[in-house]
Amino acid sequence: MISIEVIDTERRLFDLRSEWSRLLEESPSDCVFLTWEWLSSWWLHVARRRRLFVLAVRRDGELTAIAPLTVRRPGLTRGLPFTSLEFLGSGTVGSDYLDLIAGRRHGDEALPALADFLARAGWMLELGQARSGWSQARRLAGLLEERGWSAAARPAGLCRYIPLSGHTFESYLATLGREHRYNYGRRVRALTRKHDLRFETVTTEGHRREALRQLVALHNARWAQRGGSNAFHAHSLLAFHEEISRLACERGWLRVFLLWLDGRPAAGLYGFRYGRVFYFYQSGFDPRCARHSVGLVTMGLAIRAAIEEGAEEFDMLQGVEGYKARWAREARALQSIDLYPPSVRGLIYRSSAGAIRAARGAARRVLPGTLVARLAAGRDWAREALP
Repeated sequence: MISIEVIDTERRLFDLRSEWSRLLEESPSDCVFLTWEWLSSWWLHVARRRRLFVLAVRRDGELTAIAPLTVRRPGLTRGLPFTSLEFLGSGTVGSDYLDLIAGRRHGDEALPALADFLARAGWMLELGQARSGWSQARRLAGLLEERGWSAAARPAGLCRYIPLSGHTFESYLATLGREHRYNYGRRVRALTRKHDLRFETVTTEGHRREALRQLVALHNARWAQRGGSNAFHAHSLLAFHEEISRLACERGWLRVFLLWLDGRPAAGLYGFRYGRVFYFYQSGFDPRCARHSVGLVTMGLAIRAAIEEGAEEFDMLQGVEGYKARWAREARALQSIDLYPPSVRGLIYRSSAGAIRAARGAARRVLPGTLVARLAAGRDWAREALP
């Protein structure tokens, strides 16, 4: 017998931890951004006024699927004037590959049950940062379309990645462009010859907090001259990273790399080794060391470390930064899937969402990019102050 439980309190979310982890391990959606650790940290620190709406599907008591959702109140994000459902982990925290979690054994029967449940609820769904092409979210969308719903998929960015299986660092470098490969080698040799260079890998609790503090300081210093970054600008985000880095450290996932020159931190890189994949999350460097290309060197040394510890993939995650294309040739597309119920309310949802997105697109074409980024950062700061 199939049943669906609504997880709507923190206590019930925390009680689900061990079952969640076991189910995720056997799900084709498995990634660090769907772990209980990542999503519970997001809920505790950056969910703001959302309401938990995690759906747990069971077959004869056994957990077979999870829809990690929240209820977003009208106007909380994107200015949409109605209630909708979205993934846990949504927003500026940088969660990629969000999805439903379904086990390989009984997932096929769990998804129709979820579709029936959500169809009865009748709320719009905004399923952001899902993999383009195959995903459990795309399968759910198809099932809801069979029930009369309408779906609209929008591009949500690219995640560049490096296949590492079978590579040494030297064989990987040989796959890169000649100029980039030469520049990296030249910079490493120059730093080694002229400075006391130390590359530190932090994975233990004893050094985690200080390493994270150094990384945040380097990141903010890097972006200060460019109008600032919204990666670590709010107290809620700093609390999130304190929480997730602690939990990831307990699980053996945390990787913070620090590049030291002459006893001073010059660059850092923050990521997670989860399963066969190294996820590069964030980085930074001291602008005073920019002429030494310390960011370039740190990235190369981090990729080397990932290869040496047996990672099969180095995922650079979402972003169109030019340096990612120089290191990674492969890319995965992300998409957001909006789902509208077959009702008058659904038509209002769709027309309102389309009008707001059109207005935002016009604003981006008119305003300079830095001003748009600053307005977004200011908006996020203001929301953090809301009760």
